[in-house]
Amino acid sequence: MNVGEIATMKKPHACGSYDWEIVRIGADIGIKCLKCGHRVMLERAYFNKRVKCIKPKEIEEN
Repeated sequence: MNVGEIATMKKPHACGSYDWEIVRIGADIGIKCLKCGHRVMLERAYFNKRVKCIKPKEIEEN
């Protein structure tokens, strides 16, 4: 798990999105909703229970 990767959660956010971008790693995990931009800090154990899968960073080609 690294900053910038996309975490797909088991349950949707209130806006309907399942996908969150990881913005901070540490004892707490900072995530940002990709649909509405809402930011949340979750304890690592809480995050690990609720995540379905983590997709790698998308590499931009110029």
